[in-house]
Amino acid sequence: MSGPVAELVAISAGYPAARARRPVLEGADLSLRAGEMVALLGRNGSGKTTLLRVLAGTLAPNAGTVRLFGRAMETWSRAEIARRVAVLPQSTELPTGFTVAELVALGRIPHGRSWFGADVADGEAVAAALRDADAGGLAARPVAELSGGERQRVLVAMALAQEPELLLLDEPTLHLDVAHQLALVRMLERLRAARSLTVLAVLHDLNLAAAFADRSVILDGGRLVDASGGGDSIDPAVARRAFGVPIEVAFTADGRRVLAPTGIPHATE
Repeated sequence: MSGPVAELVAISAGYPAARARRPVLEGADLSLRAGEMVALLGRNGSGKTTLLRVLAGTLAPNAGTVRLFGRAMETWSRAEIARRVAVLPQSTELPTGFTVAELVALGRIPHGRSWFGADVADGEAVAAALRDADAGGLAARPVAELSGGERQRVLVAMALAQEPELLLLDEPTLHLDVAHQLALVRMLERLRAARSLTVLAVLHDLNLAAAFADRSVILDGGRLVDASGGGDSIDPAVARRAFGVPIEVAFTADGRRVLAPTGIPHATE
């Protein structure tokens, strides 16, 4: 396929109850190239989840154009989208009474080739998804027994079972400690290469985004701003404007560049 995997052009989008207010997205443009990993940043309420919903086809924009794999979004059926785009939402209640393998198998629903349940191809896809998400050892575990880190790996496995080409993740590191955040993002980086995935992930940690994404974009005032100037470093001036706080460049003892908020008052005794 030539051209972008997904493209938003001059997108305006919002919600019916908020029609009298300014749209959440207004004039947003984004192009995702095949095989790249892009971090989506922005303040709380800036429209990151709204943008993912527009890309996934679950929210129709008020204005603008959405193209998916070279086709206008409105020409895709829900089943067609689900076979090529997987979404890991910010918060998902896992159903009780399922084992991990049974839950991951739900990711095969969009493929639905057999009236008689899973076929051989489904079983192979589920096994590969569990393996690639480092969740193979969890297959027989009840979903209710999973820790936070295990839960995220299983949700990634369920998304991989769809065999998508585009993976959209809404704050996948939410509620994870630092070690599990790093492990998850490293896994996404590995999966992107192994499965030729294009990944768009909403992240809040500027340094995590800079370390792992090919580029970062920030939602600011309803529009998307290239935060990295085409590279993997985040421009502190762009981050300052978007987040409204002082952010400066600092360097670690081994010379790594990091962004640090400044002007934080010291605690007093």
